[in-house]
Amino acid sequence: MSDSDHKETKAAANGLAADEMELARMGYKQELNRELGLMQNFGVSFSIISVITGIPSLFLYGLNTGGPAVMVWGWVVVSIFTMLVGLAMAEVCSAHPTSGGPYFWAAMLSEPKDAPLASWITGWFNLLGQVAVTTGISFGCATFLSTACTLKTGFVPTPNTTIGIYAAVLAAQGTINTFGVHILHYLNNISVWWHAIGMAPTHQSGTFVFKTFLDGTGGWGDRASHVYVAVIGILMAQYTLTGMTEETKNAAMSGSIGIIMAIGVSAVLGWFLILGLLFSIQDLDRTLDSETGQPVAQIFLDTVGENGAIVLMVIVVGAMFFCGTFSITSNSRMMFAFARDGGIPGHKFFNYVNAKWKSPIRTVWLACFLSFCLGLPSLGSSVAFAAATSIATIGLYISYAIPIALRVIYRKKFVRGPFHLGVFSYPVALAAVIWIAFISIVFILPQVNPVTSQTFNYSIVAVGIVIFYSVGFWLISARKWFTGPVKQIAAEEMGINVMEPSEALKFEEKRSKENSA
Repeated sequence: MSDSDHKETKAAANGLAADEMELARMGYKQELNRELGLMQNFGVSFSIISVITGIPSLFLYGLNTGGPAVMVWGWVVVSIFTMLVGLAMAEVCSAHPTSGGPYFWAAMLSEPKDAPLASWITGWFNLLGQVAVTTGISFGCATFLSTACTLKTGFVPTPNTTIGIYAAVLAAQGTINTFGVHILHYLNNISVWWHAIGMAPTHQSGTFVFKTFLDGTGGWGDRASHVYVAVIGILMAQYTLTGMTEETKNAAMSGSIGIIMAIGVSAVLGWFLILGLLFSIQDLDRTLDSETGQPVAQIFLDTVGENGAIVLMVIVVGAMFFCGTFSITSNSRMMFAFARDGGIPGHKFFNYVNAKWKSPIRTVWLACFLSFCLGLPSLGSSVAFAAATSIATIGLYISYAIPIALRVIYRKKFVRGPFHLGVFSYPVALAAVIWIAFISIVFILPQVNPVTSQTFNYSIVAVGIVIFYSVGFWLISARKWFTGPVKQIAAEEMGINVMEPSEALKFEEKRSKENSA
């Protein structure tokens, strides 16, 4: 081996050791297989906030809720504020890189006496958002797959067949995640290249794309105002630009850079994708009332014909599938981090990492099951998909807001990591919290008029249940025993395999006996 090879190997070892030391300082042993470097980390974030997933799946919602003008300019506004949130999160991520994400950060940034409550509330909102974002992505994949199957066939999708396809999509994504990050490493590279393929021709006028306002909400523009329609119309942009990172080497730096790169690149590419699709609309009425049920599919049919549409639909469905696969990766690891501290029911069972695949297999399938359940309202609701994306956006962004807010409140005690914003740290964090508070209110508002059982935005129900359960259970029981992120490094020093629930339980029992002695 050459001297340069030795130096590279030593540098890589030092980088990994530094990351492990950072985790040890925070009280965690390195359990997850942190094999994803900067470019892979960027790819995971890019997949999770995939523009080819969010934009096509909510394109009809966007056209009906403000139309082209709100879609184009709303995207710009949301991108700016999302970047502020991303910068604030990147700074926290750099200071505290861990698989627990916002749940862990909330505990680290709180006063010790308040850390359990902060991490408990954050963990439950993050879990809600993670499950809902998987629902949004994978249900969107199933819907577009159903639409693709109608091309050159006599297949007619129904809510029942779509749910069946949705279950199959989740099963496939869960199976891939079962094999751990080894295969995800390669799928991640494929995903980034796959996302770079989609393009569309241009036809419509600039006036149509940049100035046309549409109100297909059933009359909210008249009953409330056009401003109301425009505000609730930013859901497509905010949902699309939702996502963070989980696993990476040198997470203290590359995790932060990955977040910022993903948001920045997605913001630019997403804007051009929206422009491309809007310029490509041939007949607005036919696009809105397409027999396929998907405006994007109709745009493809009108611009490149049926054969070309099939190819483009395959690209979109493939992007959605990759995105959903990595969403489950993120989802399952958050659940694992929460479970190992006793945060979810059945935590002793779910606090498990497969020794061979280095993957939390049980939480992978828990994520799939819960995401499937959240998709079931689509059988009886015409706005179920928009509601699921609202839930995802609200849940995740509230879980982001809590650690950012704590970083603002306790800014004098905040210990910076390698990545920090300097004098801009406080104003950026404050702006991020205010924006999240704003969108959390906006996305529980009614989206279609009149409000009936079919058009009710049930995101308020899901968010209310999480608030009721997390606060209620905390007051009744959890405050007596939940301590937040657990110091597992001590177990490793004792030679106990904390990746095995039964061994971890023995350690907890032994520690309890020592404390009571």
